Amino acid sequence: MWHSTLALEQDGEEKQLPVPNVTPGSRNVTENCLVLVVSSVEFLNYGTELGQLYIARGAPSFFGNSYFGHQVAARMIQESAPDLPPMSLLSSKDSLQSFRNDSGPFSQVWDLLGLLPRNKVTVDRLIEKFLTEINWAIDTVHPETFRSQFAEFWGRKFGFDEIAGVDLRWLALLFIILAFSVLLDSPTTSSPEKRKESEEASLRFYWAARRAIVISPSFHGESLDLVRAGLMVTRYLLYTRQVAESWLTISFAMRMAQAQGMHIDGEKWGLSRKATETRRRLWSNLYLLDKTIALALGRPYAISDHMCLIKAPENVWLDGLTDEESSIATAHGLSYPTMSTATLLGSDLGKIAGEIQDRCFGLYPASYDMVIEMDNKLVAWKDKLPPYFAVEDPELSLDESHTFLPWHRLYLHSTFHFARITLHRPYLLRESITNRFSLSHEACISSASSDLKIRLQSLNYGTSENMRWALGTHNMFNSAFILGIIAVRRPIAPQTAAILNDLEEYCERLRKDVWLNEFGLAEVKVVELCIIRTTGFAQATDQPGDQAPMSPPEVLPDFMAQERERNPMMSTVTNIESIAAGASSIHPPDSSPDMMWPAVWEDQNFAFPQAADLETWEQMISEIAYHT
Repeated sequence: MWHSTLALEQDGEEKQLPVPNVTPGSRNVTENCLVLVVSSVEFLNYGTELGQLYIARGAPSFFGNSYFGHQVAARMIQESAPDLPPMSLLSSKDSLQSFRNDSGPFSQVWDLLGLLPRNKVTVDRLIEKFLTEINWAIDTVHPETFRSQFAEFWGRKFGFDEIAGVDLRWLALLFIILAFSVLLDSPTTSSPEKRKESEEASLRFYWAARRAIVISPSFHGESLDLVRAGLMVTRYLLYTRQVAESWLTISFAMRMAQAQGMHIDGEKWGLSRKATETRRRLWSNLYLLDKTIALALGRPYAISDHMCLIKAPENVWLDGLTDEESSIATAHGLSYPTMSTATLLGSDLGKIAGEIQDRCFGLYPASYDMVIEMDNKLVAWKDKLPPYFAVEDPELSLDESHTFLPWHRLYLHSTFHFARITLHRPYLLRESITNRFSLSHEACISSASSDLKIRLQSLNYGTSENMRWALGTHNMFNSAFILGIIAVRRPIAPQTAAILNDLEEYCERLRKDVWLNEFGLAEVKVVELCIIRTTGFAQATDQPGDQAPMSPPEVLPDFMAQERERNPMMSTVTNIESIAAGASSIHPPDSSPDMMWPAVWEDQNFAFPQAADLETWEQMISEIAYHT
């Protein structure tokens, strides 16, 4: 029942709000009155200033506390960005729901905190591993800021009253950093048991990060830390070759960014130059991954360009400067590399990838002239790269003084090759009497060979180097698949023997990788299917006409024989030996009667099946070989 009113003043006008009857001495008196005051303030201020509602709940981030779309942003841009409203008297630990309630959301925080190592020295070591070996290559966090945030987090008082002060948005970022760090902390020379423990610990931290990301909106608004956590979760999935799932996580991270207005440039919001550049870099990283992951999977991307008003990052690095120093810092030309240069160039490449998705892989078929037009854009982007990022014969003199350059070069090159191969892939198997599709044939083999060369050069590194390598776009798409199909399609071509040698070397090196998971092993098996099919066909065609096809053991490579020894049941799923034995068979392989894989491959809406779908790959490779 309502027995009295509360007088509140807003904008010079007194408003009367009802007050519930509260029995003196009740344990919930303070809490009920506090809820009433907070709710009343939120009610009166709702709609007056952007973000006021969520700021009252303890989310101190500029325009990161409210859900708004481009309509609201457009109205505010036409007027002026409002000042950041003052923080409410209510701190983040004073939630509208008691944290002492075991069924409430704060019980989730207890569970998450229980997953952290108890020893601060251990966590410090893991954080430093990430900051010194990975962070500088992929632009995740500002090291000094993150260290100070961790010191503040670890120095908090433990207990019920302090648990509500834990920022789950930052905690999600800490967990995903630890997920990478525990793998870095376990060298390749460690025992298999130790590596298995590290992988299990990494997965626990990964799932803790995803859990914290999901439940943090129940406590706070959005923040840059939450966006960074979503971005790193996506990179973790790329590292483990789970591309399909990364499509979901990058979309979620993008929504968190849009909820803070990151799709509108910081200059429009009146932010400082340093804050603006930070948001531009973060948005550009999201943008490139969103466009390339969607292109790899043949699924819609999440970021619509016509709903965004964002500039590319400048070629300047401001993270170590104050706001005042940042405001007068001069941006460099492309001739001088900074840690922002790759992000600047990558945003342009992401736009081309999105345009390829729209114009060549949309709902309606694209003409080959359109494919040529998009290829010209890719080549034009490549030709404008500065010498230290050149695709052919890059200038390496700056690598020693700028240690990030080799890795940024690798990321840009692999993304370029990925986009070009994807663009031309539907035309790889097409033949023309006028040699019309020669551009696609040459582009596929050129980019696939260059990308495989990058892989072969990078697979001899240690744990940290392999992790940096695996965070690139090439982990969304294996160029070895393309070379394998080229070999299957042309088993007796002069270049096929060299392709098979490189593919065998690639598979051998991957199998020696102690961190190779089941997704990576599936990719190896698909490439080996191409090798064995090509080898069997080539050897069968060299036999006299009255001689029976060579027996399976004679065509089976050593790595296939070893695989069968380790897994005798392999033939129940995919009979590798039968592929070799039937290489010269006149009968088409068993497949769906209405499915012709060469025709499916040429369909612009066709996307590669997952590597783990070995049976589908076997059918596709066998049919392509049969129709050769």
